[in-house]
Parts: sequence; C-alpha cells; structure tokens
Amino acid sequence: MKLSLIVPMYNEASIIEATAKTYTDYLSKTFDSWELLFVDDGSSDDCSAKVEAMRLPNTQVIRYTPNQGKGNAVKTGMLAAIGDVRMFLDADVAYGTDVIAQAAKLFEDHPEASMVIGSRPLHPEGYAGYTAIRKLASKTYIKVLNVAGGFRLSDSQCGCKAYRGDAAHAIFSRTETKGFAFDFETILWAQKFGYKILEMPVTIVNHRASKVNVLRDTFKMLKELQQIKKRVKRG
Repeated sequence: MKLSLIVPMYNEASIIEATAKTYTDYLSKTFDSWELLFVDDGSSDDCSAKVEAMRLPNTQVIRYTPNQGKGNAVKTGMLAAIGDVRMFLDADVAYGTDVIAQAAKLFEDHPEASMVIGSRPLHPEGYAGYTAIRKLASKTYIKVLNVAGGFRLSDSQCGCKAYRGDAAHAIFSRTETKGFAFDFETILWAQKFGYKILEMPVTIVNHRASKVNVLRDTFKMLKELQQIKKRVKRG
C-alpha cells in the first residue's frame, strides 16, 4: 500500500519546517511506500521555499496563486497524489501522527470502505484541552450543519480524512467548493456514489486558535451547503 499525505498550507512559515520533519520522520518509519505533498494555497510568506530547502525524501511542494481556500488546496493535492490511500491533515499536526497508520489500518481491515473520517466525539478525550465554551460551540456547530446536510456522522468537519485512491479521484474531480465547506461536498459525493464511510476516534494533541467564527461561519456554511446539495443532486 502506498500512502499519500496531503498538507494544505497558507502562510505557515513559522511552523512548517517542524511540521515537515515530523511528518517525514513518521512516514519513513511507518510505511514502506509513501509520499508527502505540501500544497501552498497562495501564501505570501516563504513556507514553500522553507520546505523545498529541506530536501526531504518523497516530499514535494505544489504551489499556485492567488489564495483560493483550503478546499482547493486539498483538491489539488488529492488529484496530484498517486497513493492507494490519500489522506489530508493540517500543517499544525493537530491530530498527531498516529492517526495516519490508524486510517491505513482501517482500510486494510475494511476493504469495502472508501472514506475514513476522524471524529472527536467518538474519542473519550476528543475534546481534551478545549474550554467549556469552545467545546459547546464546536459540538453545536457540527450538530446544526449535520442536520442541515442530512448526515449521520458525528464530526463532519474534522480536519482528518482519508480516501481510497479511486474514491479520492472520483470525488475530488467533481468538487467545486474552494473554502471550508468542501468537507460537505466530499461527503455528499461519497454518499451519492454509495461509498462506505467509516468514522475513526481522534483527539487534538496540538491546539491553536480556531479560524472558525461560529456565529458568522455557521450561516455562511448553511448557505453554501444548500448550494452544494443542489449541485450534487444534479450530478
């Protein structure tokens, strides 16, 4: 099995060298065949140059301008990847590295599955380190969006997802959402194709300030979700 890890990045120069070393060290120790793709979503800093200067094995940087959003960065990486399993994680290594092997193992144990989604609610310490207010806001945000989307998933917005190679190509060759709502579109396409989706308990081990404004982004996401549902329904 060849594992492809996609890391979208936007102005991550302050952490990207540590991130690149963490991921390559783990992948080289854990997998016989792997690749690491950093996708620079129109950064204005030198995060791409920093990764390239490290000359790490099996690692490449894909860059484009202008900035278009995380969804476009993940799509670019997924369609450029060649792995049998293709996974994306954020540049802050929020969920640690063990989730990579855990996702790969799920695909090995469940050959009928096409997609694996990380879930904080399913892990006993999934919200460790969250303040009470942030935990409540996160759970409410996910619940509202899942009801609107018609999902029976516990954490559709988790930034830890993996796909079989064929499923990744089928899904991301059709996605059009460039921002954070791209997660919804990938799930809707997976459901339309009849793909089996597994959930995997995860916990955040590296915290940093959330980029989501719950009140503002919930209404924005709900509007985008309705548009996505119509587009996927049309096929």
